[in-house]
Amino acid sequence: MLLRTLSAVLLTVSTLTSTALAQGLPVVQPAEVGLSEERLGRLERVIQSYVDNQAIAGAVTLVARRGGQAHLQAYGLADRSDGVTMKPEAIFRIASMTKPVTSVAVMMLYEEGYFKLNDPVGQYLPELASLDVLDQKAAADGSFGRSPAAAPVTIRHLLTHTSGIGYRFLGDLGATARQRALSDLYREAEVADGLAEHDGTIADLVRALGQLPLMHDPGTAFTYGLSDDVLGRLVEVLSGDTFDEFLRTRLFEPLGMIDTYFYLPERKADRLASVYTPDGAGGLVKVDGRVEGEHLIYSDTYSTGQFRSNFSGGAGLSSTAHDYARFLQMLLNGGELDGVRVLSPLTVDLMTTDHIGALPTSTVVQPGSAGFGLGVAVRGRPGADGEVGSEGAYYWSGFFNTTFWVDPAEDLIGILMTQVFPGTSDILERFRIMAYQAIVDRE
Repeated sequence: MLLRTLSAVLLTVSTLTSTALAQGLPVVQPAEVGLSEERLGRLERVIQSYVDNQAIAGAVTLVARRGGQAHLQAYGLADRSDGVTMKPEAIFRIASMTKPVTSVAVMMLYEEGYFKLNDPVGQYLPELASLDVLDQKAAADGSFGRSPAAAPVTIRHLLTHTSGIGYRFLGDLGATARQRALSDLYREAEVADGLAEHDGTIADLVRALGQLPLMHDPGTAFTYGLSDDVLGRLVEVLSGDTFDEFLRTRLFEPLGMIDTYFYLPERKADRLASVYTPDGAGGLVKVDGRVEGEHLIYSDTYSTGQFRSNFSGGAGLSSTAHDYARFLQMLLNGGELDGVRVLSPLTVDLMTTDHIGALPTSTVVQPGSAGFGLGVAVRGRPGADGEVGSEGAYYWSGFFNTTFWVDPAEDLIGILMTQVFPGTSDILERFRIMAYQAIVDRE
């Protein structure tokens, strides 16, 4: 009797252990997933050097492989003025790393039969049914006119940033005369990029964009812009929920992403890392409040301020390295995590396949070395950019110097979180190199 009881207990413990290990991203020893602990130490020394040199105030790095979290490390300070040590559970403004999340939400509705990717978005958002395009050449007085678009904007155009919808802030970042002209129109219409407090909604944004010209005819070029904010509104119209509610109930809660929000609850606001900017003398100064240029406006308080109605699908989320890793592990698993099926593997494959080919683009993605799928950049052949990595790896970064990549060939995830704008170093790329060099077993 005792022997049978003991056997039952051991069986139960074994079952529980196996179940725990099967959960998304269990903590593992690096060697268990083919990584070198000594070589991960190199990664930590490199990131720490950026803190020591005052390129960043602090950071969190995460590396996962074969479904296990092998590395999670915090560096420096979350707030230098208050001496707050950076912790692994720190919350970061992930800005444009919101875009892949928005794309997944859209593709969830695609799988439920709400639309086809090549449907004109005007079928669902009538404000965008008939748009103009900014003329290619300026008039004698330097102004740019507009002409009717040659084709409607489709949902696929929005997902691939080939819609012609731009960003207001690009007018301050070495823009062409046409880009500045478009940014001027966005500024006059009070279009918000999602990086500062704003008392409007994404419904208001769509109405404004419906009165503004596109940068180019839909589908003819890659232009980084507010397409994901429009997609967030599409989710609202099709689902009947606010975008915030849809993400919370359909994605964050099912995936156990307990620290990901558009607007942080007060009880978690003290975990939000501070934003820094270069002081011009080789150091950093803390951003305090709103920073406003001619076109670029950003703020360190947009996720904690009083205005909480603008659910920016392109820039609005804050999250932790661990939460975002769970989201990425779901994608790497082919759309499933911990028994929660979010997408079909075929849909994930479609999202992470290059859709833009040789279309004209910008420095955001470079033909040959990278393309763009449905919400993520997709790496081309490694020899095109001369750096380590696999063809088909997908990635993106955020305004405040955050980044991620997923490499299906190596079953690898990397996440780096910092909070500095503008970025003054190559830390994002060096982090990627240091994570790859830690791989010692490819079996």
